[in-house]
Amino acid sequence: MNKSITAASLAIAFGTAMTLAAAPAAAQDKMADKEKCYGVAMKGKNDCKAGAGTSCAGTSKIDYQGNAWSMVPKGTCEKTASPTSPTGHGQLKEFKEKKA
Repeated sequence: MNKSITAASLAIAFGTAMTLAAAPAAAQDKMADKEKCYGVAMKGKNDCKAGAGTSCAGTSKIDYQGNAWSMVPKGTCEKTASPTSPTGHGQLKEFKEKKA
């Protein structure tokens, strides 16, 4: 009985490890279809990076902050409105905001 419990435990552990190993690959595939878009996030709604003195997600201090980004579907960033951007659209790199 001891051997069958050990074999079952080993099988469960192996199955769990395989499932966990596949999860990052699936997440990475999803991220391949997205890109960082600067200047499109609303105040406190950015995905990450919002300048000096901030930590990460949800820390943008103003709407359309030029150094705060959100993940968007690839190819849509530079078509998304951003009133603080020099072009009036989201940017693939951070920028200094103009007055909206």
